[in-house]
Amino acid sequence: MAHINQNYLKLPGSYLFSEVNRRITAYSASHPGAKIIRLSIGDVTRPLAPAVIEAMHQAVTEMGTFEGFHGYGPEQGYDFLREAIAQHDYAARGVDIKPEEIFVSDGAKSDCGNIGDIFGLDNVVAVCDPVYPVYVDTNAMAGRAGDYQEELGRWNKLVYMPCVEENGFTPVPPREKVDIIYLCFPNNPTGAVATREQLKAWVDYANANGSVILYDSAYEAFICEEDVPHSIFEIEGARTCAIEFRSFSKTAGFTGNRCAYTVVPMELERDGAKLNSLWNRRQCTKFNGVPYVVQRGAAAIYTPEGREQTRASIDYYRKNAQVIREGLTSAGLQVFGGVNAPYIWLKTPGGMGSWDFFDLLLDQANVATTPGAGFGPSGEGYVRLTAFGDAAATVEAVERVKAAVRK
Repeated sequence: MAHINQNYLKLPGSYLFSEVNRRITAYSASHPGAKIIRLSIGDVTRPLAPAVIEAMHQAVTEMGTFEGFHGYGPEQGYDFLREAIAQHDYAARGVDIKPEEIFVSDGAKSDCGNIGDIFGLDNVVAVCDPVYPVYVDTNAMAGRAGDYQEELGRWNKLVYMPCVEENGFTPVPPREKVDIIYLCFPNNPTGAVATREQLKAWVDYANANGSVILYDSAYEAFICEEDVPHSIFEIEGARTCAIEFRSFSKTAGFTGNRCAYTVVPMELERDGAKLNSLWNRRQCTKFNGVPYVVQRGAAAIYTPEGREQTRASIDYYRKNAQVIREGLTSAGLQVFGGVNAPYIWLKTPGGMGSWDFFDLLLDQANVATTPGAGFGPSGEGYVRLTAFGDAAATVEAVERVKAAVRK
């Protein structure tokens, strides 16, 4: 008889965002006249940049010719895209990342989950709390998280690093030794960022303990303050202890096209093996690469026109974040984030539970959010709001929330 992976049976309920969608759908079914504004799921709403569309159209035309047809592409990504990434995302900021250290993929979410394939199950894993659920759930699926403690809302083998108001929602290295460290800045869900000094402390800790930092910088394009690092590789020593994940989803609206990349430095070794070689082996075996048409579209964002057009979309979402942050603050609510990130972390009034406040806003304001408790124990008492929406709808949503809170 075939046996299943028992770790899946330990997972609590459903995936956070699936549960949020389920509740919104159920409410809509019972209130057919409700006009719900979604500030919940972080999905972009602006159309692709004209430069991207033009490049993809040209690529489709190429695919219709014998000379321009592309079948299986390189699992690591086409050279034209890897070279553009190395030049514009790293060299332009004084960071030396070589094309062969870049692996193009179908999403940062996929890579954050799949990277565990190259690590043993006996590694001690540390995660921020609150945390993007993929980091926790994929380690639980693999068996690194142990058993779920429902009364505490946490896994007994994971090391949770509290990200709370008292520490600016930015964790400090744990006293105990951990092997794999997940960091995400700008942070999802809190919108917090880390300074160079804070990241240097993590790099020093990882190098001293032989740890590996898995650094998710999917939202780096939203950084607007000059002194905030965009990449872990801006920090001295990171090449021997860190892997970085980036995405075109929020940078260029590719949530529906699926394109991202992961950087694994050549110097990064553990147990005498280069992690770059291990990740390459994994990708060559389990992944057939991102479609040529999509990669041509991604490369177009590095043209002068593409950079200007995608920056306009990012500025649009930044304005939404400002509207949410300032509007809710004016209503006497405590809000965090929303400056260098597209997410606003809202403290629930009166100590109300996250899911209770979610239900209240959905019912009283017809505004959907994401409950902080779904991101981990320290997320209780907060909800996350996203700036990835229509500008007029965002203004209306803020007014609805303010009215509901006053009521």
